[in-house]
Amino acid sequence: MKARVFAAIAMLSSFASPAFAAGREDHSGLVVWVFLGFCGLIIVAQLVPAVLMMLGLVKGVAQGSKQPVEQKVRNN
Repeated sequence: MKARVFAAIAMLSSFASPAFAAGREDHSGLVVWVFLGFCGLIIVAQLVPAVLMMLGLVKGVAQGSKQPVEQKVRNN
């Protein structure tokens, strides 16, 4: 039984050997890197205001209300 499992693993790993090949080389030019940098800049530009808003929300909830709220009741 162990011999069959070992043989199956050996056979399957021989098919996967190109996946383990090292040294992938891409021919991405400068335009691709500029595009990826621009996409990263857009993401960061949207995250900064979101984080600031969340910090302000947490700060407002933590401080609470300093003065009591007056409620008015109308009788119709």
